[in-house]
Amino acid sequence: MALALHLLPLLLFKAQGDPGASLEGRPGDKVNLSCIGVSRPTRWAWAPSFPACKGLSKGRRRILWASSSGTPTVPPIQRFSGRLRALDPGIQRLELLLSAGDSGTFFCKGRQENESRTLLHVLGDKAGCRASGSSQGSVYLQVLISLLGAGLVFGLGALGVVWWRRRACTMRILTPLPCGGPAGCLQWSLLIMPLSMQL
Repeated sequence: MALALHLLPLLLFKAQGDPGASLEGRPGDKVNLSCIGVSRPTRWAWAPSFPACKGLSKGRRRILWASSSGTPTVPPIQRFSGRLRALDPGIQRLELLLSAGDSGTFFCKGRQENESRTLLHVLGDKAGCRASGSSQGSVYLQVLISLLGAGLVFGLGALGVVWWRRRACTMRILTPLPCGGPAGCLQWSLLIMPLSMQL
């Protein structure tokens, strides 16, 4: 029991976020992000883990920063608007209501450019993104195969029509040939002239 009480502060420290912490939750859960090791934080940033799944670009984006009025500033048009709030005026701790696509790394930056990082994983983010990507890939492949098949059939059909028309347009010529018998006779030979030779 005494050992558990000694480990409890360490476990709570890790669960709130630190330079190498990781958090996990489901959409609808609330998590606390803590800026550990940064004395006077000035801003928070977020880098999404799966930006393509939500149509976002890679890299960090500012999500909250300290202001001279003492009220932290959260941009009105950003993904965490209405779901992110500071738990203290010094933006040392934040509370975030999780939503799908929130997975990523949260950075707390100080005046000396030192930072604290917390890796957040929202359950379902990665699996959902992969399923969507594989589905789009398979549909694209099916469409490509269908187009190639249609092109092949059309090409072979056109080639067959051209070949048939060239045979139909040949000229038939009967030419007499002398027979090599003692009485003499004529043999008729049928010559078929291709269309290309008629021009």
